[in-house]
Amino acid sequence: MNFSSLVLMERDKESNQFIRELGSFEVSDGAEYITKMYYDGEKINVFFDTNKDVLEWEFSAIFDLFNEDIFTNKGYDIEEIDDEYNPTWKVRLDYFEDHKVMGEKISGLCDLIEDEMLKVFDNIKDKKEIYE
Repeated sequence: MNFSSLVLMERDKESNQFIRELGSFEVSDGAEYITKMYYDGEKINVFFDTNKDVLEWEFSAIFDLFNEDIFTNKGYDIEEIDDEYNPTWKVRLDYFEDHKVMGEKISGLCDLIEDEMLKVFDNIKDKKEIYE
């Protein structure tokens, strides 16, 4: 599925209600992995997963082989969310008032997500015996 844009909403920390739209940002295909995105008043929170259901052995293999360092090396905070059906991560990044700068950050994150997902799915192809 090709995405053309993502909308960033601000969410109230106490009530979890959406307060306002902060902008719509043109993005690449990597946005298809993003399941939710919002600004909490401090950071932007982006949740992403595999964009498809995975088998039990794939779940473990993906978490083991997913390279979180490429995110931290680019200045993103990333953490695994292990209570979801499919491998899921949360990335936190700074919010920038400048729409162009914010768009570049979100687009760059989408590219990073897509690149790493393609790599990890390629890397697990021959690992079924190890993780079963």
